Amino acid sequence: MTRPKLIASRWSSRMAFILASTAAAVGLGNIWKFPYITGENGGGAFVLVYLLCIAVIGIPVMIAEIVIGRRGRHSPGIAAREVALESGSSSVWQITGWLGMATGFLVLSFYAVIAGWAAAYIYESASGAFQGQSVAEISGIFDQLVSSSLRLTLWHALILVAVAVVVGKGLKDGLERTVKWMLPIMVALLILIAIYAASIGDFAGAMSFMFAPNFDDLSINAILLALGHAFFSLGLASGVVIMYGAYLPRETSIVQTTMWVALADTFVALLAGLAINCLWQPTTARSWAWLNL
Repeated sequence: MTRPKLIASRWSSRMAFILASTAAAVGLGNIWKFPYITGENGGGAFVLVYLLCIAVIGIPVMIAEIVIGRRGRHSPGIAAREVALESGSSSVWQITGWLGMATGFLVLSFYAVIAGWAAAYIYESASGAFQGQSVAEISGIFDQLVSSSLRLTLWHALILVAVAVVVGKGLKDGLERTVKWMLPIMVALLILIAIYAASIGDFAGAMSFMFAPNFDDLSINAILLALGHAFFSLGLASGVVIMYGAYLPRETSIVQTTMWVALADTFVALLAGLAINCLWQPTTARSWAWLNL
């Protein structure tokens, strides 16, 4: 069997890889889901378990995926097969890589829709549609959006075209160049939102809610939820980390790089949690129903 051609391109620097990996990891899991599930499962106690899952399980798994990608220098399925064969194992292990790619495709299928919603909201906000509107009226604007198949299709298509343009330009001119300015802008905006929320909300109460342990609400299901969220928030088991690892230069430290990605991802999650909880500090799980879209 002919050996597949290895990927020749490389990230221009470790920072480029960290930015790209962090951009891939940061998403709904950090900005929306983390504050929501924290509020339902013990606040600081859940945060503690989540951080332990990141440190004990998430980081080692991420290191393993990067190793597979850099060793195989190919797409996740082929990289997993090549590493397995080099180790004297069965080529059947390639199934794990292909399943990861399938997972990434499924994630894209709903992320593109939600990104379309966000793009539509940017347009509505810029046009002044939210100015002076009540919560019910703003909710009505969203209902109008999701009830229009034409508008949804147009915004969805716009996002997919943007993704295709970035990916089509390749690693350095497309993906790397894009994340180098988009991710810092996103983090800067999130910091500004957190500062604004702290200035008009209850920052001390939010800090207590996020970090004061309430072990009475920490169940076995909550621990499993923290473990699952650690995988989701770091983008593990989706083929992305293996694919990015295939472009990682040989001299770059995998352990140090992984630590930086995990720290950046966790920072965004905690920052988003503080921003939301400064404005909304529920005392019961039912109070979080407004976030369960």
